[in-house]
Amino acid sequence: MAKVLIVYCSMSGNTKAAAIAVAEGARSAKAQVIFKEGIEAQPQDLLDCTAVALGSYDAFSYMGGGLKDFLDRAFYPTQNQVTDKPYAAFLTHGGGGKAIGSIESVANSFKLKKIAEPVLVKGKPEGQVIADLKALGAKLAAAV
Repeated sequence: MAKVLIVYCSMSGNTKAAAIAVAEGARSAKAQVIFKEGIEAQPQDLLDCTAVALGSYDAFSYMGGGLKDFLDRAFYPTQNQVTDKPYAAFLTHGGGGKAIGSIESVANSFKLKKIAEPVLVKGKPEGQVIADLKALGAKLAAAV
């Protein structure tokens, strides 16, 4: 069974809503979901999962501090132990969306395997974007 870790940080609630949709998609594909804010997630969570979703808001064209904190703390303890682990990313933003590059760059440093294009959400997730986020979660679960 796929065990999908969803790590996110949210300030306005938009990224949390996006993360919930990703979790619903992964659960619909029969995956076990571990759902954590970045400041709560631990390196062991990354080691224990079979796939990971990384989500953030756009903070001055960079990922939010909560997700960055998790990735900083997880890098050395997981180094060379998560190579080729499937990952997907999602980002909420107010019009820029450039922060997705920082998430993908750090995921590349971990040598995670990108299994889908990221979902970029302008504002609050609604309509088709919710469906896209759910599809991202299902794809992540199926990649294992």
